[in-house]
Amino acid sequence: MKIIQITPGSGDNFYCENCLRDQTLVKTLFAQGHEIMMVPLYLPIRLDSPKMTINAPIFYGGINVYLQQKLGLFRKTPRWLDSLFDNRSLLSKISKKAGMTSSKDLGETTISMLKGEHGHQVKELDRLIEWISSDMEIPDVVILSNVLLGGLAPALRERLKVPVVCLLQDEEAFVDGLGEPYSSEAWALIQKCSKEIDAFISVSKAYADRIAPRLNLHEARLHTVYMGIDIKDYQPAETMPAIPAIGFLSRMCPQRGLDTLIDAFILLKQRPELKSCCLQISGGMSQADEPFIRDLQRKLKRAGLTGDVVFIPEFLGEGRRQWLTGLSVMCVPEREEAAYGLFALEAQASGVPVIVPKIGIFPEMLQLTGGGLLVDSNAPEKFAAALAPLLINPDNAFSLGQKGRKGIEAHFDIQKTSRDYVGVLEKVIHRSA
Repeated sequence: MKIIQITPGSGDNFYCENCLRDQTLVKTLFAQGHEIMMVPLYLPIRLDSPKMTINAPIFYGGINVYLQQKLGLFRKTPRWLDSLFDNRSLLSKISKKAGMTSSKDLGETTISMLKGEHGHQVKELDRLIEWISSDMEIPDVVILSNVLLGGLAPALRERLKVPVVCLLQDEEAFVDGLGEPYSSEAWALIQKCSKEIDAFISVSKAYADRIAPRLNLHEARLHTVYMGIDIKDYQPAETMPAIPAIGFLSRMCPQRGLDTLIDAFILLKQRPELKSCCLQISGGMSQADEPFIRDLQRKLKRAGLTGDVVFIPEFLGEGRRQWLTGLSVMCVPEREEAAYGLFALEAQASGVPVIVPKIGIFPEMLQLTGGGLLVDSNAPEKFAAALAPLLINPDNAFSLGQKGRKGIEAHFDIQKTSRDYVGVLEKVIHRSA
């Protein structure tokens, strides 16, 4: 197949599950012989694998999107001027301020993007379709990374005469977080756009059940494909680390429960048998998260534990996978109902058990893999109680981690994902022929 995969860049300042998911899929499908191209939107995408390249230009560059939203003049500027603002180095610099946009600006821009041809960024849409039409063969299918890109679907289908498929993962937390009146208007526009999308692929059954009513989706257009990882990239450690180590791998923000884990760690360190244990935190942050991190660091300093906690800035590539093998247990006390839980897949593939809240995909995932424990309350005491036995008895942690590895091989291998994924795409293309 010839496939266009449209993926928003996150600025690479934090562990973006959507970006990493799309990269793994594109890499695997390309290796299987499909002609697939990943097209970045908004910001550059920093690649997690040296085996990948992105030959497409950036569309809807973040600066141009903002200027076209705020100033009518920039909705009519020539391409040579717009291209100055799409410079990758410039976009990388401004990406460090991701998360600092006012809620009003974010809400208004989201609404405009969902309006597609009727939004303020219509010339960006025209440029994208013109590029697809003139710079390459027309694809068999276009894939949108999430439903927030649904505003592109009507024009893509009508002008390219190809089906559009959309992945579903954690959109509702973003849309609900816009606040009113933007949230209600965004949902109405998303439902309207969804009628122009041929099929949806959810990353888990839990998320499919949750998002379907909000999109008014009939089950015939909604598929579930577990998004896997490349098992070959992960090698489990042969033994547990000499010093018990708790890992956190996600964006360092309140929604991911890092403050809950810090409080649980402080409780654990009060136990004589866990005086030596440490906490290793990775996943990056946006500029908006920095005050939150400073508060946590002050809390650790007051507790006298600064030397027992390491903040690791690098979270991409082989360094992350090597780091995983040195952990005793992975713990991310998510507050939002995660649809995917990539960190939990990566940890288990590395033979590291996970401790996660009993929400979102995690009950579904751990029922399949058996590689971790569920916590039924987001209280620090609950997480401390779940962590302690695995830190004190490394043999138990090792056994649970090995079980998780086998579960990932059986249910979340990217090779299985790609087969199921291609099966959905083939049906969609056949129906639209």
